[in-house]
Amino acid sequence: MKNKVTAFLPCRAGSERVPHKNIKPFAGYDFGLIEIKLKQLHESKEIDEIVLSTNDLHILNYAQSLSLKKLSIHKRSEDLSSSETSTDQLVAHALELIPSGDILWTHVTSPFITAKHYDEMIRCYLEKKTEGFDSLMSVTELYAFLWQDKKPLNYDRSIEKWPRTQTLQPISEVNSGVFLASTKVYKTKNDRIGDQPYLYNLNKLISHDIDWPEDFIVAECMAEKGLVKL
Repeated sequence: MKNKVTAFLPCRAGSERVPHKNIKPFAGYDFGLIEIKLKQLHESKEIDEIVLSTNDLHILNYAQSLSLKKLSIHKRSEDLSSSETSTDQLVAHALELIPSGDILWTHVTSPFITAKHYDEMIRCYLEKKTEGFDSLMSVTELYAFLWQDKKPLNYDRSIEKWPRTQTLQPISEVNSGVFLASTKVYKTKNDRIGDQPYLYNLNKLISHDIDWPEDFIVAECMAEKGLVKL
């Protein structure tokens, strides 16, 4: 029997790099990224409940004005809402709010991950669990010349100084779109992924994450030009 799948949507006030980015108008949506994400999560066939955790009064007022059957709203305390709050603290917070089932942790800053993508990832997660994986994490594969400590990470210059990029060993970048695991993993590992996460690849457009002002501008252009669906 399938566990209950609950989406955990953390959304704090006070973005330092993009002021009010979670709720400022975006590509024709008056309430921006939070409006888009709640719509996407609510349209998912595989997500049973949405838990929104926020200290942003604008978001709280907007969310409370909606009639979404799946939505539960939690007013987060200020001590869990600062720029100093660690992800480890939020892992414990998510488990406190969602004590059983599977937790799909996502963000409003991934506006191009739609209901269709969430459903595909949940079904993939359930399938991969039968193969020995204990969690799922969305990533983007990078085919690039990557260096660290003054040397290449993913190619050998003694063999070929500048190999073709398509032949490079790809490196998986965590794009923060989805982390999916059971509450058992949260309890035993104090983490949102387990020891054997399945890396679910999303392309650069779908996985676009809004972190910096230029990310917001690029995302809005992508949406307005119809390059990616919302």
